[in-house]
Amino acid sequence: MSEFYQIHPDNPQHRYIKKAAEIVQAGGIVALPTDSCYALVCRLDDKAAADRLRRIRGVDERHHLTLLCRDLSEVASYAKVDNRQYRLLKAATPGSFTFILPATKEVPRRLSHPSRKTIGLRVPDNRIALALMQEMGQPLLGATLILPGDEDPLTNPDEICERLKNQVDLVIDGGACSLVPTTVIDLSSAEPMLVRQGRGDASAFGF
Repeated sequence: MSEFYQIHPDNPQHRYIKKAAEIVQAGGIVALPTDSCYALVCRLDDKAAADRLRRIRGVDERHHLTLLCRDLSEVASYAKVDNRQYRLLKAATPGSFTFILPATKEVPRRLSHPSRKTIGLRVPDNRIALALMQEMGQPLLGATLILPGDEDPLTNPDEICERLKNQVDLVIDGGACSLVPTTVIDLSSAEPMLVRQGRGDASAFGF
């Protein structure tokens, strides 16, 4: 049975953030709000948790899981970023974007795309997600909370708890989220490529 915490979206209560971090560190999967949709997250270096997350989502290893990072300096530890890419990232973070970038050796091989050696990264503009990463001192591995057979992401914490009560370890109620997922932009090639138009405004990238 999942635990359920109501956490203030603007002033997250530290006692709950600390408990959530302990759950993630112990191998748990948490459903939490972001600046786009709710997401499922787990610890970056926990293969068992990542495999569990993929099973809940119904995706295989070809599906990019996303690294949620605290800031751009953390992004640079996991992705190869040149000056052009950095300027684009700086203009769009934090925000509702996911960027596909070449992965560094810091990213476990099983988490990068098997044929392209790329990784999806984002810096969410959400205080609960950022507080949890700050408490853990590292990024989170995550995916938008869209369940197999559904067309739209789950955005109601009560519904998330009801449908995933035996599959996730914690549901964080941080209020309703958007139904629109992140905008996905591939920066791994010479020119940016719009993979998915979502909540983020892609006009700054020339789309």
